[in-house]
Amino acid sequence: MGRPDKTAAVAEIADAFRESSAAVLTEYRGLRVKELTELRSALGVDVRYAVVKNTLSKIAAREAGLADLEALLEGPTAIAFIKGDPVDAAKGIRDFAKTHPLLVVKGGVMEGKTLSPDDVTKIASLESREVLLAKLAGAMQATMAQALYAFTALPVKAAQLAEALRQKAEADPSILRGGAGTPAPAEVAVDADAPADAEAPADATAEAPAEAPTDTPADAPADATDEAPPAAGTTETEA
Repeated sequence: MGRPDKTAAVAEIADAFRESSAAVLTEYRGLRVKELTELRSALGVDVRYAVVKNTLSKIAAREAGLADLEALLEGPTAIAFIKGDPVDAAKGIRDFAKTHPLLVVKGGVMEGKTLSPDDVTKIASLESREVLLAKLAGAMQATMAQALYAFTALPVKAAQLAEALRQKAEADPSILRGGAGTPAPAEVAVDADAPADAEAPADATAEAPAEAPTDTPADAPADATDEAPPAAGTTETEA
């Protein structure tokens, strides 16, 4: 390959492979120039869709370290060199092929790995970079909102706890002295089997009833001041 124009063409294709995030090889047999122009417009500014010569492209693929692509460089070939999001480019090619069946995907390469036509279809079914970034931003925003709520809730809960403790201390100051609070009065257990009218046992400390006074015996001597009865068989003399 001594011609300078061919050397420049190979170098250009090799640089395109190196600088692209991915590349998709297609067969455009039967497509008109107008339809190829429509495809270029659909792929956007981040994709360069170029018709190449297979012999020069094989040499360029080897120089770029992509020798596995040589098997795909047969028949009329056009390569989509992708510098943007590979998902968007794959979607554009897939959608165009649905309305233009003459466009056939041969395969491709992404990050040094050779892709089959099925791999390109799978990439086209993925969510685009913009959608993923939007979802990531939404998830991060939701996480930050939850974190902000948690940090805001902590002082509120602490204030509520302090207020509850203050109210409890006002009702029972012993809590502030390290006590557990004034215990509630113990309840007296009641025997359910005891009769309702049962008398309570007498208190051992109760005073005994006063002893009743004894009667004076019948043979007690009469009071000296009492008048003695007259002796039997005597008569009362006149004064």
